Amino acid sequence: MLVNDTWRSRMIKWLYKYRYLHLMAIPGLLYFIVFKYLPMYGIIMAFKNFKGTGGFAGIWNSDWVGLLHFRNFFGGLFFWRLLRNTLILSGLRLSIGFVAPIILALLINEVRRTFTKRFIQTVTYMPHFISWVVVAGIIVTLCSPSEGPINYVLKTIGLQPIFFVSNPRYFRSLLVISDIWKNVGWGTIIYLAAITGIDPGYYEAATIDGATKWNKIWHITLPSIREIIAILFILAVGSVLEQNFDQIFNLYSPAVYEVADVFDTYVYRSGIAGTQYSFTTAVGLFKSTVALLLIAISNFTAKRLGSEGLW
Repeated sequence: MLVNDTWRSRMIKWLYKYRYLHLMAIPGLLYFIVFKYLPMYGIIMAFKNFKGTGGFAGIWNSDWVGLLHFRNFFGGLFFWRLLRNTLILSGLRLSIGFVAPIILALLINEVRRTFTKRFIQTVTYMPHFISWVVVAGIIVTLCSPSEGPINYVLKTIGLQPIFFVSNPRYFRSLLVISDIWKNVGWGTIIYLAAITGIDPGYYEAATIDGATKWNKIWHITLPSIREIIAILFILAVGSVLEQNFDQIFNLYSPAVYEVADVFDTYVYRSGIAGTQYSFTTAVGLFKSTVALLLIAISNFTAKRLGSEGLW
């Protein structure tokens, strides 16, 4: 009894001592509780035949169908197309989009004039705050076969105009390029913060030893931010099946379904528009399970390579 009272008093003192930090954490905790944990009750829909009526009671009282929706999804016409498109787009984002912020952060760090550095940072991360609806409108205008400046240049040099947004050959490249343009500056913030924390004495010692800028980047900067890169890479791998729904939804059309249709857009069409709530819940549960496995595997691999990982 005395042990419990001592533990309780210590907990109260700890809560009171850091009361302002706990108050600041409440909105974040509420966000995860309301939008992440409470909706997990709906996972049961993946194993039931929910018709969309009756609210929470309707979910519980629906007929139990077991793994029927999973079998229908894996044996359906679209599973392999969705998996292929998702993996290809994720591979392009990981191989290009993940590296781009690191390179940009290294380049910005080499700029010596403070005004120029801040100007570049502002210009590169401002697109992050533009809605994908607006960005999609800009892209469609730029790529218009009749009035777009890109096709105007093509016609000027004697080539035929191309409507890139509706051409399966160019659509994936368009997605990757627009995603990098919009988010590369925002992604540099964490890397720049990590770089500023490196002891300047390392660079001074390297300069005395005759190291070039490339030597300093390769042997000082990159090793010093290795842990940050590893953590962000693990999180990126965990999101390999999570495509940017807003971007694809605002740009794609039936003409490019074959190369652009991913799990998120399929869930929207089948679940929201097609009212197949149980079926699309099964698709979402499959995605979440694979993401968890990928995070665990990438975290294990990172720790074997010398990084601390997430846990």
